[in-house]
Amino acid sequence: MSDKTTHQECCPKFDPKPWDNTAHTWKDKKFIRSKVFTFFYMPLNFGSVITRLMNKASATGIDVGRSICLSDHTSPWNMDIYVEVNKAIPGVDNVTLSGSFLSKVYEGDFKDTGKWCQDFSGYLKEKGKALQKMFMWYTTCPACAKKYGKNYTVIFGKI
Repeated sequence: MSDKTTHQECCPKFDPKPWDNTAHTWKDKKFIRSKVFTFFYMPLNFGSVITRLMNKASATGIDVGRSICLSDHTSPWNMDIYVEVNKAIPGVDNVTLSGSFLSKVYEGDFKDTGKWCQDFSGYLKEKGKALQKMFMWYTTCPACAKKYGKNYTVIFGKI
């Protein structure tokens, strides 16, 4: 394996500080959306779907390297993913998100997602906020998480 391949950056290194315990107000924040098949919430075709969305956005000149990619687990069999863009992209589902959101960063194995969701619910309760909708941002792919030594996930709660 070449040095270039060994150190190739797939996902940018994530800085958790701007996202941890942070409030966000979005007005018509643009995303492209697609569906991922899941089996009891475990994604089956996430890689191919995210690659297709990223390629569609990149083909229009958008740098998606630092884009937020939100996941919405709509059922045990489906997850919608949202890739942040700055303009409408032809040939894909263009959507906007608006509202007030709180985010909190978690680090660890995906098997802890249930614990993180419980903690996040408690976090909102402490702040006196009611959760309307929850999104997850898995900030790096498994290979890059291993490379960086950290596996960060950001939970966004629409309040």
